[in-house]
Amino acid sequence: MDAFRPPTPRPQGILHDLGLVPTPSELIAAVKAGLDVRVFVDLARRLGVSEARLAEVAGIAPTTLTRRKRAGALTPDEGEHVLRLAALLDRAVQVFEGEADAADWLRTPNIALGGDTPLALADTELGAREVDDLLGRLEHGVYS
Repeated sequence: MDAFRPPTPRPQGILHDLGLVPTPSELIAAVKAGLDVRVFVDLARRLGVSEARLAEVAGIAPTTLTRRKRAGALTPDEGEHVLRLAALLDRAVQVFEGEADAADWLRTPNIALGGDTPLALADTELGAREVDDLLGRLEHGVYS
């Protein structure tokens, strides 16, 4: 009989896949320097939402998004919002053990979140914390 071995933590996650080094100091530096707009575009694709929808959730006006695409970088405030959403996708991937299932869950209305989608609720820091808390409850089998 083989001894139980817990799953090996994934050394790389969504943040790494988006071209970010997932250490706090590196993430802070990336946000302050201005996240590359390609992170935003790739995140929208991974979430299965339009860039317009991701911009809405991240608090970026459509005309501003157009300017940011031309400039190639987001402002620190915009980058922080996008990073928050990327971190939630990363957390959901850990819980659901797959990117497609995680993205579907983030886009699906949830009774535990008052009928909102987790993605819609993540437009604020408090909402993102609520989504993260729910992911923690799901991960540990706590009925919500």
